[in-house]
Amino acid sequence: MADNASTCLGVSSQAVRLHLIQADNKKQNRHNAITNDPESQDNNASENLPSVMKEQSAFKSLSWLDRYLAVWILLAIILGILLGNFAPGTAAALDRGRFVGVSIPIAVGLLVMMYPILCKVRFESLADVFAHRGVWKQIGFSVLMNWIVAPFLMLALAWATLPDQPDLRAGLILVGLGRCIAMVLIWTELAGGDGEYCAILVAINSILQIVLFAPLAVFFIRIISGESGELDIPYEVVATSVAVFLGIPFGAALISRFTLRALAGPEWYRDVFLRFVSPWSLIGLLYTIIVLFAYQGRQVVHQIVSVVRVAVPLVLYFVIIFFLTLWATYRAGFGYRLGATQSFTAASNNFELAIAVAVAVYGPFSDQALASTVGPLVEVPVLLGLVYVVKWIGKRWGWKE
Repeated sequence: MADNASTCLGVSSQAVRLHLIQADNKKQNRHNAITNDPESQDNNASENLPSVMKEQSAFKSLSWLDRYLAVWILLAIILGILLGNFAPGTAAALDRGRFVGVSIPIAVGLLVMMYPILCKVRFESLADVFAHRGVWKQIGFSVLMNWIVAPFLMLALAWATLPDQPDLRAGLILVGLGRCIAMVLIWTELAGGDGEYCAILVAINSILQIVLFAPLAVFFIRIISGESGELDIPYEVVATSVAVFLGIPFGAALISRFTLRALAGPEWYRDVFLRFVSPWSLIGLLYTIIVLFAYQGRQVVHQIVSVVRVAVPLVLYFVIIFFLTLWATYRAGFGYRLGATQSFTAASNNFELAIAVAVAVYGPFSDQALASTVGPLVEVPVLLGLVYVVKWIGKRWGWKE
């Protein structure tokens, strides 16, 4: 029965990966030989490694910045809080210049953190992959979980846990609407998921967020929640924030990938360019968190109860949506690699975008911005824990690839 469900809903992880490889082969054959694309070579070579070796090499290949990300985020938050509380004038200094309604230091951090991750997406393979009918069915399942189930779940949890806090509730709703396009790649790799399929979902979520985030934010906060007054969100402001903080890095990554690969070659792009820009994603994230918590330092200390109250629905959200997706993929007969990828994609959130919109619409000192900045503090340790949980479940259930 599971096999039939799998056939109905789509293809296996191996089929998706095989089609990606075939698509790359066709593309590279037109340019002489597949050996000219080191990115494809690395993907193919990694498939010949035993599963235990792949798990070990995946973790060891991460830099010290990646391995201890939860620690660095916690330290960044502490540093930001200390600056906000014990360095007079920090908030005023950071707020002197603004770009699209956002403090320039924050805007720079947001753009820097998103650009390197998007540079890794294999845009050149998407056209051929989308010709595969089964991939569209898998994408349909992902869109259902990411853009319908997850946002409504966050809305329900926000109302259930914060019925008396409309500002914090609005911040949580923004977090629920932002589908992850960055950290999910790391969680998928650590869990032994399908990295190529994850890249497809990242590209799709990038495009969908430009189109859907703004109207959905207005729909969930202003129409469904019925908020008014200070919570009234002008569509133009939200659309501008999304277009700038997602559109700019997306467009820059697209241009960089196609231009540099054409001029310098795929090997240089991977070995030199990607290795240079990759650390800047996490550096930008840590920098942004420091700046945001320097803004919010006094509020975090004086509103610790609010921080804890926001953390409760976030933990519930990550756990519920992750295991709901994992159970659905298992029952549908998806392989482990694809099931893990779908689950982390559904559970991960684009808190960078949520922070950008919250700050742009409500201001850096707002409760909405405070709620959105709690997102990474909760998401990173919870999803890191789920990496180990899903690997244990895969072995416990005898879940095949």
